[in-house]
Amino acid sequence: MKIRDKVCVVTGGASGIGASLAERFVVEGARAVIIADLHEDRTMDAAERIGVSGIACNVTDEAQIGQLVETVEHRHGPIDLFCSNAGFSIDGGLEVDDDGWIQLWNLHVMAHLYAARAVVPSMKAAGGGYLLQTVSAAGLLSSLTSLPYTVTKHASLAFAEWLAITHREHNIKVSALCPLVVETPLTDRFELDKSAGAIATTDQVADAVIAGLAKETFLILPHPEVADFVRRKGEDEDRWLTGMSRWWASVTGKTI
Repeated sequence: MKIRDKVCVVTGGASGIGASLAERFVVEGARAVIIADLHEDRTMDAAERIGVSGIACNVTDEAQIGQLVETVEHRHGPIDLFCSNAGFSIDGGLEVDDDGWIQLWNLHVMAHLYAARAVVPSMKAAGGGYLLQTVSAAGLLSSLTSLPYTVTKHASLAFAEWLAITHREHNIKVSALCPLVVETPLTDRFELDKSAGAIATTDQVADAVIAGLAKETFLILPHPEVADFVRRKGEDEDRWLTGMSRWWASVTGKTI
């Protein structure tokens, strides 16, 4: 898929990966780029800065997602590319309360479902379209600092796989964006060594997305090493689990 002359929607588009995707879509010659984010002031400020349209939207509210899609289609015609990008994380394991679990489940799973329900019918009627789901390498592997993030991202990946399988006949393509560590507001709380090669910038992620869309590959991996990690996990999961346990013990100062 080429972005030129396409109508593109990006949720979570006011900052981080979403903002960089919107900026890159403008550069690539999109006919219309619309960012959606939770807070109206923040959304409109980012839209003005990037030079795109902005619509405030709570992606965990199905009615608001439906209104977002309806508004964009009314103003610009069928949506060619819908990027379900909004995400969040809550650190912790078994102690994370139910409200935290529900928050991440709604954001990482239900929001993708609501978007697909809203946009797939018009994509089918138009003869095709593209869904880009921002997942995470945590959906392929695990984020040991956050149990609910890991579980909901695994579910997000499963949903993307299901969409890709069941809607291929309708010429609806699906890609899952699965970066490792990216320099975004989500990771600002960590003390990251930003000189390390393993930490990607949002612009590098956008580069990977453009390349992945052009090839229409399902997994878009801004960190190529993730493919090797997944291969090792698939070859011998017991060995992978043992290695991850040892690494986690070294991080937490425990012995196993």
